[in-house]
Amino acid sequence: MKTHFIAIGGSAMHNLAIALKDKGYQVTGSDDAIFEPSKSRLEKKGIMPQEMGWFPEKITPDIDAVILGMHAHQDNPELARAKELGLKIYSYPEFLYEQSKNKTRVVIAGSHGKTTITSMILHVLNFHQKDVDFMVGAQLEGFDCMVKLTQDNDFMVLEGDEYLSSPIDLRSKFLLYQPNIALMSGIAWDHINVFKTFDDYIDQFRKFVASITPGGVLVYNEEDAEVVKVVENAENYFRKIPYKTPEYEINNGKVYLKTEMGDVPLSVFGAHNLLNMEGARHICQQLGIMDEDFYEAIMSFKGASKRLEKVEREDKGTLYKDFAHAPSKVKAAVKAFAEQFKNDKKYGFLELHTYSSLNPAFLEQYDHAMDGLEEAIVFYSEDALKIKRMEPISPEFIKEKFKNEKLRVFTNAEDLHAYWNTLDKTNGVYLMMSSGNFGGLDLTK
Repeated sequence: MKTHFIAIGGSAMHNLAIALKDKGYQVTGSDDAIFEPSKSRLEKKGIMPQEMGWFPEKITPDIDAVILGMHAHQDNPELARAKELGLKIYSYPEFLYEQSKNKTRVVIAGSHGKTTITSMILHVLNFHQKDVDFMVGAQLEGFDCMVKLTQDNDFMVLEGDEYLSSPIDLRSKFLLYQPNIALMSGIAWDHINVFKTFDDYIDQFRKFVASITPGGVLVYNEEDAEVVKVVENAENYFRKIPYKTPEYEINNGKVYLKTEMGDVPLSVFGAHNLLNMEGARHICQQLGIMDEDFYEAIMSFKGASKRLEKVEREDKGTLYKDFAHAPSKVKAAVKAFAEQFKNDKKYGFLELHTYSSLNPAFLEQYDHAMDGLEEAIVFYSEDALKIKRMEPISPEFIKEKFKNEKLRVFTNAEDLHAYWNTLDKTNGVYLMMSSGNFGGLDLTK
């Protein structure tokens, strides 16, 4: 089968391209910019475009499938050529469904926690050598590629994202998967550039629940009021399995899960991670993994990439980085950090750089998000606001919305880096929250 990727360099798209190459497909692609690690990984597989840009002549009648990434625009010249030739054009999730429509599809959804839960499930299955197809959004230890597609596997585990499918398919990605087994971890308003009201956002999850196949299974977080409302109001037939935060204790900085089989030592911390773990346990039960085997495997789970991930520093200082940028994720990460390091001076850095996080109307969602830290720092770039054509935001406005008078606010990278360099990283513990890089800050030094 011959496939062509428009915007092959994306984090999800390049993984799918590699998975198809490994499956024996003929793969080509284009993009206007490709960065690491996508670049090296595509080069290793021999499918890195020779030059950057869009080339309509690459779109030929013998292509079986064109896969369109979100990074491309509606007026993309390769897309126009594909339409002109009448080729089959898939969004990323649409193509994943096509590859898994004869399998049992397990879809993990939620505003937060879905990447970690998916990673936990895959870690346990991999530990017990249970082979499944999968797609997950973060790099996971022990896995070369974060998409796997085979002819023979019976199950496919999919991280279900509520964002748009492609520039020409404005449905939420997870609405295309039609899960047999699903999980919903939580609902907290996000992507406000697309979902203008909270109800519009919640409606995507209503539709997701409605898309569960008849007689399917939904594992859901009973501690989340919005999730419970969606589940209780669902009109289709499926089996409902609620979960909640399990009992645990912290001894000498180590987290222990309280189970019927005794105390299980863990390599991760934070109540939200243990809640995620409980959801993963219920999904693994559906896949034939007994509790004893689950606990045996989960002890060695060290976390998904950039989810409370410890950074090895040259000075041996204690520093964790987290992908947290949405308010609910920031609050969960800070709470976990404060609980884990009760007796240490805690520094928390948050970078605001997504459209939602820089929207004045949305900033109210961050109220008290940085409480529990001795030093709380927020960084956003005035240049980023200009690029996004957004109105300026004052540091005073940020402090007001965070309801934290002690908050330090930096608006340019040079000042932030200067402050960073004054800190003794061996004195205290550091939590760095961003889906960016704090203006190029090296966290290892």
